[in-house]
Amino acid sequence: MTRLARHRLLPYLLLLPGTAWLLLFFGVPLAQLAAASLYDPTGSLSTGYAMTWALGNYPDVVQAYWPQLSRSFGYAGLALALALLLGYPLAYAIARKAGRWKNLLLVCVVAPMFTSFLVRTLAWKTILSDSGALVGLLRDVHLLAPDGRLLATPFAVVLGLTYNFLPFLVLPLYASLERLDHRLLEAASDLYASPVQAFRRVTLPLSRPGLVAGTLLFFIPASGDYVNAELLGTPNEYMIGNVIDSAFLVRLDYPQGAALSFLLMAVILAVVFGCLRRAGTEEVW
Repeated sequence: MTRLARHRLLPYLLLLPGTAWLLLFFGVPLAQLAAASLYDPTGSLSTGYAMTWALGNYPDVVQAYWPQLSRSFGYAGLALALALLLGYPLAYAIARKAGRWKNLLLVCVVAPMFTSFLVRTLAWKTILSDSGALVGLLRDVHLLAPDGRLLATPFAVVLGLTYNFLPFLVLPLYASLERLDHRLLEAASDLYASPVQAFRRVTLPLSRPGLVAGTLLFFIPASGDYVNAELLGTPNEYMIGNVIDSAFLVRLDYPQGAALSFLLMAVILAVVFGCLRRAGTEEVW
């Protein structure tokens, strides 16, 4: 083999370990999950599952669990909107205004992730409990009815999703805003643009890559989460992740759990490609 041929093969050889890892630990389980979603739904672990190519599993699970599926994306969308309201100003302040406090504030953003996801959610369960200081304060100022509560409500689930996944939104936004050339804002000011106009015409478009990345990194895990609904909600707030968890670990209905998992994956992929395509179109224009 000539030196030129070895040089051309080198990039592919470097990709080989990562490709093999993905095929073994992602591709093979994914193929098994796809096969399980087409098993005969009348089977069981004791009697076994027969491959009957039961495509009807998909419309069946949509019909049976449409409320949980729509609730998952509704809660994730509300949490994303709340995270954008909190995260964009926070990322902007850290990137453009924090000065020598920038590193400390970044540590504060990621510090909650140094602890377990479960521990953080249980902490919110304590904060929002009926006997907690927050509920007592809201009742004292008559913002909450005497018998009102925050825990075990959709508000608690959305709040938990927002808190747990907020760093995934803030960090890509910070990276985009931190690279923003301040001279562009000065040029906008020289051209008599107001601060609002400069933000809308300069800052926001240039931060779009981080905004798209942060939105996807937030929305994807939030829509499939089940821990927040399990700990902060009731069965009335359960999301599709709770149904999948129950199908695999409680009811042992593997075809149904696999079909729901593939359906969730398909919807999320459609959202991802839609966002990326729209972002690419807007960038061209």
